[in-house]
Amino acid sequence: MSGISIIQALQGGLIVSCQAPAESPMHQPEVIAAMAAAAANQGAVGIRLDTPAHVKAVRQKISLPIIGLWKQQIPGFEVYITPQFSHAVAIAQAGADIIAIDATVRSRPNQETVATLIERIHTELGKLVMADVDTLAAAIAAADAGADLIGTTLYGYTAETQHLRPPGFDLLAELVKNFEVPIICEGGIASPQMAKQALDLGAYAVVVGTAITGIDLQVKAYATALSNQHSAASGVERSQGHQIHLPQ
Repeated sequence: MSGISIIQALQGGLIVSCQAPAESPMHQPEVIAAMAAAAANQGAVGIRLDTPAHVKAVRQKISLPIIGLWKQQIPGFEVYITPQFSHAVAIAQAGADIIAIDATVRSRPNQETVATLIERIHTELGKLVMADVDTLAAAIAAADAGADLIGTTLYGYTAETQHLRPPGFDLLAELVKNFEVPIICEGGIASPQMAKQALDLGAYAVVVGTAITGIDLQVKAYATALSNQHSAASGVERSQGHQIHLPQ
């Protein structure tokens, strides 16, 4: 597909982020590929993935547009979503159609600016770029640099926005109002109703990850809630002198 048709294929639809923590048993290419295939079977219009190995595995299974990235922790820098061109190269070679990058205004390794990174991805790799931002200022810089898509991905996850909680519907509305570049709502979408709300606010498409594929975080949240409830109930029983009588 051409760049235009790839973007058009995403319009008004659900992009499923198929990722898992590195320490999770789910962090296996074949497992991620199965997640992606299941999402494709049920109507997803695109898949968002981390690491070249996962992009390659999913590319062999589906033909939907893939937004690829490579999370890398580089000492001394906070940016971690495809922070350098070398990471973008690996993701492109694995088969991604769109490269997602951290497009915040934070300092970057090797003084490689967002503008330089976007330009190189376009000219040397022939790939589209999704700029993950946290603020309007970052979005302006990304749009000026030629980003093909802008996502609210990092709203609430940077020092400047850590006091805010995703989803960034306020940022989404602001970006939709100010840019012609397609705006992707990503982060904190926890229900179909919230996804629909994002589209109603003007999002071009919606990315959902944890609420659909995040078994590790979802189970942890449920288990923690139940454990807290059990502890609270036990505390009440002890304070009231209640005893639990087991059936004979």
